[in-house]
Amino acid sequence: MSAFHLATFACDVTPPVGHPLCGGWIEPVRRVVDPLRALGVVLLGMGEPIVLCAVDWCGIRNDAYAFWRQSLAKSAHTVPEKVALQCVHPHDAPFADLAAERMLEAIPGAPPMLDCRFFERVVQSTSKAVQDSLALTRRFTHIGLGQSRVERVASNRRVLGGDGKVKYWRGSSTKDAKAREEPEGLIDPWLKTVSFWQNDRPLAALSYYATHPMSYYGHGEVSSDFCGLARQKRQEEDPKVLQIYFTGCAGNIAAGKYNDGSPANRPVLRDRMLAGMKAAWKATERFPVTGWDWRVEPVKLPPRTENSFGVAESQRVLRDPKESKARRGNAALHLAWLERLDRPIDITCLDLGKALILHLPGEPFIEYQLLAQRLRKDAFVCVAGYGDDGPGYIPTSADYFQGGYETTVALAGPPSEAILQQAFGKLLKSKNP
Repeated sequence: MSAFHLATFACDVTPPVGHPLCGGWIEPVRRVVDPLRALGVVLLGMGEPIVLCAVDWCGIRNDAYAFWRQSLAKSAHTVPEKVALQCVHPHDAPFADLAAERMLEAIPGAPPMLDCRFFERVVQSTSKAVQDSLALTRRFTHIGLGQSRVERVASNRRVLGGDGKVKYWRGSSTKDAKAREEPEGLIDPWLKTVSFWQNDRPLAALSYYATHPMSYYGHGEVSSDFCGLARQKRQEEDPKVLQIYFTGCAGNIAAGKYNDGSPANRPVLRDRMLAGMKAAWKATERFPVTGWDWRVEPVKLPPRTENSFGVAESQRVLRDPKESKARRGNAALHLAWLERLDRPIDITCLDLGKALILHLPGEPFIEYQLLAQRLRKDAFVCVAGYGDDGPGYIPTSADYFQGGYETTVALAGPPSEAILQQAFGKLLKSKNP
């Protein structure tokens, strides 16, 4: 049997006081409640190394994503196509798009989104962490697979009325009692954990679950929030096993049914996530590693065609000081997206035999995660969203006609669903239609 090796790395990516949060649309950093981390693994032994990295940031888009991915690849002695860089998506965290930031900086008084010098330092630090990890690789012989239901966390944000339109919209927190009384709606209740082992010794655990990871935000208090805090408690329980958390297809999923936004509810949600992580670990079964395959499918997602998404309107909003910070920031992000349309987005899949891990861009809706699982009912399918966040939300084609917040800011159009479905079939090697 070939020798397979694993390197693990960790890096602090916490922004300094005064740095913009969530793209500059909320209060900047006033204090750090808990630090933000970039955590990952490097797999070696099957050709060019594979890098999987989860970052406690809100989003990394377009050229910022390409730059960070290229830097990690160089440090791991691999190619960018073999790097999966995903965000966890807490909102009291930075949002990175270099082209959008340059547009904002060119307009006096426009709200900043990112300190580019800080961004470059973070990329250098994570890349060095990857490079340093290669001197401390450990052989791994098995993967572990385990899953557990997470209770009273996830709920669908989009509650439809009898007319098929969005009746209630439940964000990360919801104070409307009637909206919270509605059923959970379509979710994926399962937290899945893929782990790497040296015989009977665990080395790293990668957990996947689909929900927006915020309990409350917007007060300038940096935090990885309840998902990151649950991950940290698992880390404290077993310091020898690196714990990494990936957010799944959570574009239309949040804790709104179970969260009123009070600070006291953050540890409640944390402990529910923690219970799911511990139960998935307890249910883990180990399987020998015989190798893996890494597949890449480049896709081009089409832009929105409505006049409100045109270049002229976005430039108007960007330059208008009377517009809100959020709208001006979104306009810059949209223009940056339009500038990069000719550069495809890589969708990638790590095929470990019994398990497949699919890495997606943007904020995909839960339907994409459930589709991936249906296409490979014979395998343990995990999905990580929030890769290259250039397109932002990725609804299904039907969702655009139902209304709701997500469709007002999604930058890719309805044909994206068919394009992604075709890519899934190739990446998952599915024989299903």
